[in-house]
Amino acid sequence: MRSQQDGAGGLRHLVTLDGLARDALTAILDRAESYRRFPGQPAYEGRELAGVTVANLFFEPSTRTRASFDLASRRLGAHVINLDLQSSSRAKGETMLDTIYTLEAMNTDVFVIRDSEAGLPEFLIDHVAPHVSVISAGEAHLSHPTQGLLDALTIRSHKRRFAGLKVAIVGDIRHSRVARSASQVLSTLGTTDLRLIGPQSLLPPEDEFRGAQRFTRIEDGIAGADVVMMLRIQKERMAQAAALDDAAYFREYGLDAKRLRLASPSVLIMHPGPMNRGVEIESAVADGPRSVIREQVNNGVAVRMAVLAAIAATLTRHRRPL
Repeated sequence: MRSQQDGAGGLRHLVTLDGLARDALTAILDRAESYRRFPGQPAYEGRELAGVTVANLFFEPSTRTRASFDLASRRLGAHVINLDLQSSSRAKGETMLDTIYTLEAMNTDVFVIRDSEAGLPEFLIDHVAPHVSVISAGEAHLSHPTQGLLDALTIRSHKRRFAGLKVAIVGDIRHSRVARSASQVLSTLGTTDLRLIGPQSLLPPEDEFRGAQRFTRIEDGIAGADVVMMLRIQKERMAQAAALDDAAYFREYGLDAKRLRLASPSVLIMHPGPMNRGVEIESAVADGPRSVIREQVNNGVAVRMAVLAAIAATLTRHRRPL
């Protein structure tokens, strides 16, 4: 895979958080803080992406990620194209690479891509023009870099540190790109106490998440936790999905008020969405005072603005002169 950064250290692409240095991650989080606006405040309006065209290519369902990339691009002054499988020629058999080449010919500068095919973002990095950037908005079960960044921003805004935090991730970790990206960013930023909790069949292979503790009882895993990140069961990625019993899963692994008391009194409750209330999380917890789930959504716009702005600054060094 071609490097995600150019020779000057500028961000060219973002398809994984693995390998990005702490300074690079911190710079994105710092920039995101400057863009963050809370509900009720006027939205940021800038020109950092003036003259830049962003294509959002979402070939898997998405609400939060797609909407926030669209808003992030427009709030920075970009021209935006939105395509999904049904409205693109991929539904007619066109390859993703031909779709990219077609939009490149229309002067598209940045491709934001969500797809179920593992390895696709890296493949595209190696084939796009030198002045074009690729951002992953979710790659199969492997990576979701902007989600990892927004989770880190949310944690930092409350805890102001990563070292010494006890972070528990609960649920379908085996199929979760969110868990993988969260693990990568938290590890790089200094978190060493990462706990993976779920039924054995939903925990990742032993060669992944090195250094993390594994638990099959939620009560053991969330004891004293500073952050608890709940994940949904990704039935769309499972052959045995029909055999899963939602009520039984909630009894064993659902986060309710009683279990929440086992965590730190100042615990943050997180969830990347979409939530399945009554399956992995009780509504009273999801909407309760320790929940920062809606704040995660708000931070998603700021983080994606920061990533786009960083890439746009790098693109100016690679564009062809008029």
